[in-house]
Amino acid sequence: MGLKLYHYTINPQHCVPTIDDDGFVLWESKAIACYLAEKHGRDDLYPKDLKHRALVNQRLYFDSATLLPHIRVIMHPILFQNVKEIKKPLKDNLYVQLGFLNRFLSDSKWVAGNELTVADISLASSMATVMALDWDMTDFPNIDRWFKQCENIPGFEENLKGAKLYGDAVKRNLQL
Repeated sequence: MGLKLYHYTINPQHCVPTIDDDGFVLWESKAIACYLAEKHGRDDLYPKDLKHRALVNQRLYFDSATLLPHIRVIMHPILFQNVKEIKKPLKDNLYVQLGFLNRFLSDSKWVAGNELTVADISLASSMATVMALDWDMTDFPNIDRWFKQCENIPGFEENLKGAKLYGDAVKRNLQL
């Protein structure tokens, strides 16, 4: 039967992506990325070394539990609640989180070391949304350098197109 991608028909949470790998159903993109890397022996993307893997996991959790919520609290009200401006405290909070990401990148080429991992793939997707809003990244040179490297990740261009559509929708709703 092989690996199948679904959107919500087999997922009680009705979120995307969801996979069905010969009857093993899994959703949440970060869990899927780790599972697929492990299944296919991609230790380069999801390292076996316990400490390195813990660092990759920390960056994945930072993305899902910290960075993404700060992005969503800005974007969703603009898209779905007729909010017309981004309040300064929300901007400031996102800048704090971007500062953490910038520090993660201060001593390494990628977010969890000098090799690309699933954490980079995940964070690149989140940051594509921020970049699509033409966010001021002046204070974050490490993020800027890293994001340019991410252009070489397979599927990055496709994700960038989706982020641009999302960003354009947000920008249309903002008062300029």
